[in-house]
Amino acid sequence: MQDGTPSHMEYMEGMEQIDSDILGKVLSAREAYQAGDYTQQDVRNALQADNRTAEDFAALLSPAAEPLLEEMAQKAKAETAKHFGNSVYMFTPIYISNYCENYCVYCGFNCHNRIHRMKLGMEEIEKEMAAIARSGLEEILILTGESRAQSDVEYIGQACKIARKYFRMVGLEVYPMNSDEYGYLQKCGADYVTVFQETYDPERYKELHLGGHKRVFPYRFHAQERALKGGMRGVAFAALLGLSDFRKDAFATGLHAYYIQRKYPYAEISFSCPRLRPITTLSGEGKEEVVSVEGEGVSERQLLQIMCAYRLFMPFAGMTISTRERAQFRDHVVGMAATKISAGVSTGIGSHSEEVEGQGDSQFEIADNRDVAGVFAALKEHGLQPVMNDYVYV
Repeated sequence: MQDGTPSHMEYMEGMEQIDSDILGKVLSAREAYQAGDYTQQDVRNALQADNRTAEDFAALLSPAAEPLLEEMAQKAKAETAKHFGNSVYMFTPIYISNYCENYCVYCGFNCHNRIHRMKLGMEEIEKEMAAIARSGLEEILILTGESRAQSDVEYIGQACKIARKYFRMVGLEVYPMNSDEYGYLQKCGADYVTVFQETYDPERYKELHLGGHKRVFPYRFHAQERALKGGMRGVAFAALLGLSDFRKDAFATGLHAYYIQRKYPYAEISFSCPRLRPITTLSGEGKEEVVSVEGEGVSERQLLQIMCAYRLFMPFAGMTISTRERAQFRDHVVGMAATKISAGVSTGIGSHSEEVEGQGDSQFEIADNRDVAGVFAALKEHGLQPVMNDYVYV
């Protein structure tokens, strides 16, 4: 503790601690990873391997792999086709509350940002979900700001129960919870949990997360494992690329997912691949300003390299391409590495149904504003098969 501020590595009261060695292994490997040490021969060896190791994955993320990106992309496309065919899964997120108790300097929802806060009631949630379902989508991702006071576990559970009336797949991207709470949400209808670690660099994490429960690095890190212990079928992993050294963060993300897959063989594993985007802030004087956090820029070409490396390292894993990316890039990577794409996206509150009065401000700016029909048509144009759902419940 320094100056009265709790350490970002210390658990707060009520946070479940589990017996797991994965955090130590991932952080040690991230610290040791030196991307500049790999050669093009290391990359070629990785591309020719039948079962790629963590060392192969490290080579594929290195600068030495950039000149071989076309070969990587072709290999990734072949792996994607082998395990997923030409299917691309479609879904949309629904933000039901933007209240947040965390102070994360890069996020539009942070507690010091003077935005218009809004929380949907159950009737409003139902109207929003009914409107989304009319688009033909059968999978939804429920999101909230990270506030237990405004969006407690029971509130999220009730939203899951409503979602199950309209959708076959229900995902959650909410604050990390204890395993029994994940168990409750699973019984309410949730299928999988997504948690962005944001960055796997503990020191950079401390600089970016200045207050709130999210400040606790290890509790967030172990969220996916607690979700699986609670009975969730699947978990998704991501670093917000650009907050720290993106190669080290991508390497740590892949290893985190890899170790969880080995420990829980039947878990459905997937990746998200978001890059840092500008946010809108509102000062105390009411002045609106678009700002960005100083970080290491990640080009589209480098993002493609990361996605191909994920696919070659974990060929069975799902992969989502975010609306943070422009439409042309998203269309390029689906079927090559990505297997899942969102459509009809809004990161604001109450924006899907005309019956919901008022809107809460959004979390970040998106780059692809196409509706469901637009994304569906683009996938068909590229010879891909849009899939709304492939689960059958008995």
